Amino acid sequence: MTSKVDGDSGEASRLIDQRISELGDWRGERLAHMRMLIRAAEPGIIEEWKWRGVPVWSHAGIICTGETYKEVVKLTFAKGASLPDPSGLFNASLTGNTRRAIDIRAGDTIDDEAFKALVRAAAALNSAPRPARAKAPTAR
Repeated sequence: MTSKVDGDSGEASRLIDQRISELGDWRGERLAHMRMLIRAAEPGIIEEWKWRGVPVWSHAGIICTGETYKEVVKLTFAKGASLPDPSGLFNASLTGNTRRAIDIRAGDTIDDEAFKALVRAAAALNSAPRPARAKAPTAR
């Protein structure tokens, strides 16, 4: 696993550690646990620190972000709408065409194996070859 801070390697992991420590409550514990699952799910994960303070996990593109709010830890999957979610982990941002999120509140439990499968599916989707675009018909 490597880390980046807006293109500068080496700082993202430290900044994510710092964020977890600063939270000092259930949100920090949950973010740390989800981070551990993300890293365990896919060995090629890159940690990044973007948009002035958002932990981001990438593999051939963004897999998910990890934001913390007063009431939730929010894991937003960049291409979540295209991912299979047989365990129904996605519970937020369900109406968009692209993203899906998991809002975790104090006391919530997450199926660790289902979450890791979601991360692996996101990494596979990011790594999949892009379909060729059809050429527009030319006027004659």
